[in-house]
Amino acid sequence: MNIGVIGATGYVGKRLCSLAAEAGHGVVPFSRTARAGFRRIESSGSLDFSGLDAVVNLAGEPILGLWTASKKKKILSSRVETTQKVVGSLHAGIGVLINASAIGFYGDTGEREVDESAPAGRGFLAEVCQAWEAAAMPAEGLGCRVVRLRIGFVTGLGGAMGLVRPVFELGLGGNLGNGRQWMSCIHVNDVAGMILWALENPAVSGAVNAVNPQPVRNAEFTRTLARVVRRLAILPAPSCALKLALGELSHVMLDSVRVLPAVAESLGYAFRHPTLEAGLRAG
Repeated sequence: MNIGVIGATGYVGKRLCSLAAEAGHGVVPFSRTARAGFRRIESSGSLDFSGLDAVVNLAGEPILGLWTASKKKKILSSRVETTQKVVGSLHAGIGVLINASAIGFYGDTGEREVDESAPAGRGFLAEVCQAWEAAAMPAEGLGCRVVRLRIGFVTGLGGAMGLVRPVFELGLGGNLGNGRQWMSCIHVNDVAGMILWALENPAVSGAVNAVNPQPVRNAEFTRTLARVVRRLAILPAPSCALKLALGELSHVMLDSVRVLPAVAESLGYAFRHPTLEAGLRAG
């Protein structure tokens, strides 16, 4: 299978390209800047999907940073407009589109466990995810199998964990707020692995939660990471301080997201790192 990867230079994209190549697939990465071995994403016109059998779209403005009006516009437009461009560039030979989304789709779930059958929640990220997924859906009308991959908090040595882990290694970690909010995590190897599995498995379509089978409370996440890096984690970040410092972005850290991977489990995806601790120790 020849797979086009939009967002190939990102944390998940790089890992996906490596795993797909190891599995014997052809990989065609895309970039907005001129890079050797990459196809260019031009500001206008269609994407060059010639010779591809499948497309994975992982592109999007990072959500970290203060959510000013300008930042929020970039977060939304980078996802929706890129997805629209991807869908508009599809041709008859492309049988599957894996389009990234996020578990922010569900909003703050509180104590409720939710799976792919749950409705969208409220808040900025939920609105972004709804628009992002809606932009991918027209591909189904072209005869393309569409998978909307709702990705949880990605662990490993890069991405957001590339910022979090060093803080804990310095002994400066602690609970966020009261620590009771739920987190739904997944190791980067399993995000990439689930994408590859979805590409190869015709039974996979629609919304798919890319999260571990076992959500954890933030306090458990804190204890587990501290144990893995062999440091104390006794410096909590109070909710009021996070809200004051980060504004609306604080919802990402304080909202509860208790999400289950019902589709992946029912269709037999084999997790490489099925627990938080296994993923943290894998690096």
